[in-house]
Amino acid sequence: MKIVYMGTPDFAVPPLAALVKNGYEIAAVVTQPDKPKGRGKTLLPTPVKEEAMKHEIPVYQPLKVRDPEFVETLKELAPDMIIVAAFGQIIPKTILDMPKYGCLNIHASLLPKYRGAAPIQQAVIDGEKESGVTIMKMGVGLDTGDMISQAVVTLAEDETGGSLFDKLAEEGAELLIRTIPSIVDGTAVYTKQPEESPTPYAAMISKKMGLMDFTKSAAELERLVRGLNPWPSAYTFLNGKTLKVWKCSVESGNCGKETPGTITSVDKKGIHVACGTDKLILEEVQLEGKKRMEADAFLRGYQVTEGTMLKDHKE
Repeated sequence: MKIVYMGTPDFAVPPLAALVKNGYEIAAVVTQPDKPKGRGKTLLPTPVKEEAMKHEIPVYQPLKVRDPEFVETLKELAPDMIIVAAFGQIIPKTILDMPKYGCLNIHASLLPKYRGAAPIQQAVIDGEKESGVTIMKMGVGLDTGDMISQAVVTLAEDETGGSLFDKLAEEGAELLIRTIPSIVDGTAVYTKQPEESPTPYAAMISKKMGLMDFTKSAAELERLVRGLNPWPSAYTFLNGKTLKVWKCSVESGNCGKETPGTITSVDKKGIHVACGTDKLILEEVQLEGKKRMEADAFLRGYQVTEGTMLKDHKE
């Protein structure tokens, strides 16, 4: 059986490695174009391209997979199955209908929940107790195709977007290898999804999402911090400078008459901030231009006074 694999970020690397390890024939890997990075604008390959090169698999990087020239290239490859994992482009029907066993997608949620580009971060932000991976047969809608198999992952109390990302990438690889044989031998069960998802669409993450709104509850903000760790990170503004918040905890109790965003106290635990409900203790922070550090160490080198307001903009 000949497979074409489409993927781009780190999440898509373990499934590709698992396919190679289990002896599947990978005719080609399709990934996004290299992107310039750093001051020198050096072109860096995607993580999936790097993995493909290790195994000497041919790599294609079309600007758009729907371009007729690339579609013809794909036809010449004649894949029996196309597997997609966090590729980053919408796959047109001409490609979806091409392989004998269809196009499979490894989606990082328990569909029909969390369709969209950022299901991992959103699950943490929303306080979900469990997440998982779904192998689905791709359709023309966004994450609306028939479900084939799922694996459930329980979220830890201190789960971050990054840690869940790693867990689901490995789980997705294992689930894929368990699922492919049933598709090939015709025993796979295809379950249609409901038209409406029980959760809002998990839109692509942007840096603006990290701006902390202290009128929200401390619990909501604590989840936001974990969900956006390591990228793009939650942040606020302290004395006109960006302050990233990497770790925090909830301090239950009445905030009194303190305006949300007010620093109520500082101690070895961290920086205590009034919220809409309860208080948030900032335990690991990074001031603009400085290194990431524990709040206790930060406070020894930077004076923070009670009554200072954390703001939603630079002064």
